[in-house]
Amino acid sequence: MSKLNYKTILPFCLCLFSGSGDADIIAAELKFDNNTLPVIPVIPEKSTGIDCLYVCNDINGVTILYTSEGNNKVNWYRFSNMGAAFNEPVNNVIYEGNKSSIQLQKNDTGFFVEDGEKTYYFWIIDYSKYPLNLLSISPSEEQDCNSTNIDISGSGEAIHYYTINGRQETLSRDLRLSYLNLEWDADATNFMQIKTDKILPYISSSVILTPPVYSATTFTLTGDRFLEEWKQTQSVESSVFTPIAVTAETEAIQSSDNNDDNDSSNMIPSDNDGMGGSAPVEISFRSYPSDAVIHHEWQMSTDEQFDNITYRINEQDFDYTFNDEGTTYIRYIGSNSDGSCESIGETYTVNVGASELQIPNAFSPNDDGINDEWKVSYRSLLDFHCWIFDRHGHRLYEFTDPSQGWDGKHNGKVVSPGVYYYVITATGSDGKRYKKSGDINIIRYKGGKSSSSDD
Repeated sequence: MSKLNYKTILPFCLCLFSGSGDADIIAAELKFDNNTLPVIPVIPEKSTGIDCLYVCNDINGVTILYTSEGNNKVNWYRFSNMGAAFNEPVNNVIYEGNKSSIQLQKNDTGFFVEDGEKTYYFWIIDYSKYPLNLLSISPSEEQDCNSTNIDISGSGEAIHYYTINGRQETLSRDLRLSYLNLEWDADATNFMQIKTDKILPYISSSVILTPPVYSATTFTLTGDRFLEEWKQTQSVESSVFTPIAVTAETEAIQSSDNNDDNDSSNMIPSDNDGMGGSAPVEISFRSYPSDAVIHHEWQMSTDEQFDNITYRINEQDFDYTFNDEGTTYIRYIGSNSDGSCESIGETYTVNVGASELQIPNAFSPNDDGINDEWKVSYRSLLDFHCWIFDRHGHRLYEFTDPSQGWDGKHNGKVVSPGVYYYVITATGSDGKRYKKSGDINIIRYKGGKSSSSDD
């Protein structure tokens, strides 16, 4: 039996092994002799039963040296894709003390070493059988709206190994496909361009990216993980890709809260919890489309399925005033240059309530903060005009905004208590016309500091 020449041992790798049937983690050292590049260890999933995978750039002439934990004479076994149960003893083992070695002769082989009560399983991968050769990368001629298709020319097939039960597994090459895409930033209300990486386990002739790429970009393929570690990285880059897939985000902003029913408002609250309320309702519609969107269309419909579209606006953004009673559905559609891809935004619902007008007949303008101003209660009035007269028919005040009112003053002074008269004309969002007249009672009060004028 020849002796081992330890001086010729080149860079080695170390894996943590867990002996079968034993929960402890054991450091079992494997060294590799005559390898031209460092052997790369990879720890697979525990379910494989394999303690470590070793990737050699080329196994030709490579020797494995195993150092036992004790003075046990270890036994070496080889197994194939049939699993560890179908093993055969390794006959060319060289022993010296607690060290033993074998010379690799077969490609992609599993081994296990019996070291006393411990058993260590590992698999040797000959990388030279799976050479990577990246030639080119380019967007496919055929693209669709839901994905982006990439063509890759070159070689770099899947690297397989087998578990102790004979199940085939794939060792990922971790090729990196890099490109720019768009990501919605809700805080900035805009699409942001971000770098995106997709990890490929091996080279295939085509790659399908979902979601699709929405940004103009180039595609770069780099790898693989083993060549990177050996400082022999390959890389290819595509020409500029022009996307056809589209996406869009939208928002609708109501200029005022027409359902405000606090103490300072004389608007009759609507039953609607969403947008709308009392007409006129002013809403700004905004769209934020991706790069490929060329055509913009906002649609209005009386039904949620948009079977009956009543209005189309070919603008990216628009403002609209809703005057008519009823429910309107609004959505945005953005499409690319030839209309082959489109993005449909959120459906917005605007409810405009029926008109209503309620008129009080008394108030007490004494600056006590209670009923100091005469105001109508209203909802969905498109036009409004009110005149105030004294009992002699003299006009004291008039206003055209139903949210306003009369503070009981004429020429800057509070009028005397008594009966006054109003005339109101108005038109509702539902087409209803109002023509109202009646009396207003200014109630006598005590402790008021305002001076009175003769009426």
